[in-house]
Amino acid sequence: MYVCVCKGVTDHQIRQQVNDGARSFREVRESTGCATQCGKCACFAKSVTREAVLEARMEANAGLAYAV
Repeated sequence: MYVCVCKGVTDHQIRQQVNDGARSFREVRESTGCATQCGKCACFAKSVTREAVLEARMEANAGLAYAV
């Protein structure tokens, strides 16, 4: 689904950026241009980023005997 219509950024692209190592919305914004034009997508883009980062952390901790 498109998150940022102005720059053509989808939720899949945001999740891919997190999978590639982005750990903040600032990093996602810098690499995709999301929320840099009109800004109406910023809240939703931040929530997608936050969700993706949490998922990435859970996957990283899945193999551990205890959570870090």
